[in-house]
Amino acid sequence: MPNPRTADALAAFGTFREALQNAGYADRTVRLRGTLLTEYLEHVLDKEKTASLTAEELVQPERADSWLDAADAGETRRRNTLTGPNTAAAHDSQRARVQTYNTFVDHLGLSGLQRPYPPSGHGDRLEPEQAYKLLRTLAVRRPTGANAATAIRTAAVAALVAATGSSVPQLHKLNITDVDLERRPVPVVTVADLDHPLDKHTVEILRRWLDVRAGITKALEGSDPGYLWIPTKPGRERTGVQPPKPGLTRAAVRTLHAAHRNLVLQVIGVPLRPYALLPRS
Repeated sequence: MPNPRTADALAAFGTFREALQNAGYADRTVRLRGTLLTEYLEHVLDKEKTASLTAEELVQPERADSWLDAADAGETRRRNTLTGPNTAAAHDSQRARVQTYNTFVDHLGLSGLQRPYPPSGHGDRLEPEQAYKLLRTLAVRRPTGANAATAIRTAAVAALVAATGSSVPQLHKLNITDVDLERRPVPVVTVADLDHPLDKHTVEILRRWLDVRAGITKALEGSDPGYLWIPTKPGRERTGVQPPKPGLTRAAVRTLHAAHRNLVLQVIGVPLRPYALLPRS
């Protein structure tokens, strides 16, 4: 059996991804680790002005540390961010890089080369101006191929996270009766029996979601169950059983989280969690 350490690094990445798939890793995780390793290789090849490296040459600690330092300074970024192209890397993205590197050297049988993990954190929080800018961006920009209904639902969920300081699981059980956009002098949403005032921008996003939601539930037979967050398209058929029509069930928390990460990643290039929008205490 060929020694994976002496293989061309790019070819070794393919074997590594296949090993992850065989081990049952999620497709998203496999793609992310492949993307980060490619970033690593491109950084080293460009810095050292060479055409190729073996896998063992690539993972030498000095090369790994050079990549991590460059990434931490924002030098490997391919897309802009809310705070500009030269912003330091997000804490979670650096942990993902180290985790990817460590898993790869394990695959090569070189676990002694593992790099230390950054201290664990609670995710990156946005400053109020950054959060507002992100919400505005989510409300007006929809990537090519993105589902319009999912995009506006995602923007509405994000707006309520920022407006109420509540997490997605806390907002998950809201009904449309919990949202009063006609309340005077200020529209409110009621979360856990507490009324939260809504600013003009949040009200605008919620109105758009409620309009989209009304279009989805119009096709239901019978009365509207009244859930605020509903699936925007039918689910998959399972063992011959047809999925319920959108609107008959609540959208799952994991669905709302995944939609948020995917849309934010496509729009600004960073998979920020809804947590980032929570006001700093």
